[in-house]
Amino acid sequence: MKVRIERDELLTGLQRVQGVVEKRNTMPILSNILLEAKQDGVEIVATDLEIGLRGLYKGTILSTGGVTISARKLFEIVKELPPGDIELTSTDNNWTTIQAGKSQFKVVGLPSSEYPALPTIEREGLTPLSGEGLLELIRKTLFAAGDNDARYILNGLLVTLVATDKKTSLRLVGTDGHRLAVAEQEVGKASNKGVPQEMKAIIPKKAAHEIRRLLEEGGDAEPLIGFSKNLMIFRKSGLLLTSRLMEGNYPNYQQVIPKENGKKISVSRSELESALRRVSVLAKDKASAVKVSFASGMMTLFSSSPDYGEATEELPARYEGETINTGFNARYLLDVFSVMDGETISLQMETSLSPCLIQEPESLGFKCVVMPIKI
Repeated sequence: MKVRIERDELLTGLQRVQGVVEKRNTMPILSNILLEAKQDGVEIVATDLEIGLRGLYKGTILSTGGVTISARKLFEIVKELPPGDIELTSTDNNWTTIQAGKSQFKVVGLPSSEYPALPTIEREGLTPLSGEGLLELIRKTLFAAGDNDARYILNGLLVTLVATDKKTSLRLVGTDGHRLAVAEQEVGKASNKGVPQEMKAIIPKKAAHEIRRLLEEGGDAEPLIGFSKNLMIFRKSGLLLTSRLMEGNYPNYQQVIPKENGKKISVSRSELESALRRVSVLAKDKASAVKVSFASGMMTLFSSSPDYGEATEELPARYEGETINTGFNARYLLDVFSVMDGETISLQMETSLSPCLIQEPESLGFKCVVMPIKI
C-alpha cells in the first residue's frame, strides 16, 4: 500500500475513530485501525467488536493494499505534523513508513487480513432524520443512562422510532435507576410505507456518544438511521457507524413518571442552578446531599457536613401549598439543569419521598424524573 493524503483530511479521519477503538487491550489488533487504499480513496475503519465506524477519505492512491496501525500513535504523530501532504507506505512485514516533509516515522503494524470484518449492511430500509433533532434528543438523555451499571440494560438508551403517514418521531429514554430522562420530537417527514411502524431498540451508551460526536461536526447531509434484528446502522455523509443492539427488557419507565397533578413549584433555572452549585460545596462528598424545602413563595436549599460546616440559600419561587421538605443528590439535579434551555423550570412532587418531575414549559417533549434521598 502506498498513499498520499492531506494532513488535515487524515487527521479528521483519525479523530473520528479515537472513541471507538478499544482502550482495554484485550486483543492487540482492536487498539489498531484498519487503513485501506482503495481505488476511490483511503478507507479508515475502527471497531471494538460492538461498535464499528468506517469512513472514506480523499487521497492519491499510488498502490492499493491495507495495513492496521495503532490508532493512538498514528493520531499523535499526525497531530504534530505541519499542514501539507503525508505519504504512507506499508511493506510486506506490515511496517508502515510515514513521510511528511523532512519528518519520517516507521511504525509497527499488523496484517489487514487479521482485522475483524464489519457487518455487511443493506442500503435499503434506513430512515432519514433531522440531524439537529437527533442531536438534541441524545444531548437530553445520554447523561441519565447508567455507567457500568450492574443492571446491564441500563447502560444503554431505549430508542423508539415511530413512522406514520403524517410524521416520523423519535423518542429516547435514559435511566440509571436514580434519574430518568425522556425526550421526544418529530424528526422527519411522513412515512411512505402507509402502515404506521414502530421500531424499538436499546443502543449502548458508547454508540450514542459516537453518534453525538459525528452530529456535532455539522454538515448539510441528512443522517439516516435503521435497525435490523441485532444491529443499529447510522449513516452520515460517507460515514457508516454500526452498533450491536443490547439484548434484554428495558424497565417500564412510564410507571415512574408522575402524573401531572402533584404540588408544582416554578423557579428560575439559572438562579436555582447557581444556588445549588454554591450550597453543594459544603455537602457531604459522596452523595452531594442537599436538603430542599418548598414553601409558599420560596424555595430553600441547605447542606451540611460535619467536616466543613453548613450552607443555606433562599430563592423566590411560585408555589402555593403545604411545605415539603425533601433532599436530592445535587449532582443529579445539576445534570438535568445543564441540558435544559428554558428560563423557567417546574419541579413537581406528591410527597417528600415521591419521584420529582422536572419540566420546562418551552419543551413539552422533554421530561426528567429524579428520585429524592432521605437526609
